[in-house]
Amino acid sequence: MPEHITFIKMTLAIFGLWLCSICCDTVGQIAFKCAAISPKRQSGWHYWFAILRSYWLWIGVSAYGVGFLFWIAFLTLLPLSQAILLGSANIISVMIVGRLVFKEQLTPYRIIGVSLITFGVILVGLG
Repeated sequence: MPEHITFIKMTLAIFGLWLCSICCDTVGQIAFKCAAISPKRQSGWHYWFAILRSYWLWIGVSAYGVGFLFWIAFLTLLPLSQAILLGSANIISVMIVGRLVFKEQLTPYRIIGVSLITFGVILVGLG
């Protein structure tokens, strides 16, 4: 097989695994947030038992489990130092989805911070 075809396949595999890992992590974080805010007017042990019974918690745990498998596969294709920097894109995706789903505030400092992270992820991706 020609080298450029192998490179394209490897690049697509890396991108696909990275995207799946980020998606699973984002779904997990959003599900955990839903689990944390779903028990209304409960405190103490009642709150924690309500969370344990919440389907959102188990969606989050499942998403993390699947994401873990994608992450392991991703690590087989890249050096750890590069993979961990690319993995930080989950900060960006969680912030965007948090804004869309929970109407969380995007302060100027958060926008500057996520812009710097985005720029760093792009630099690492290009390298």
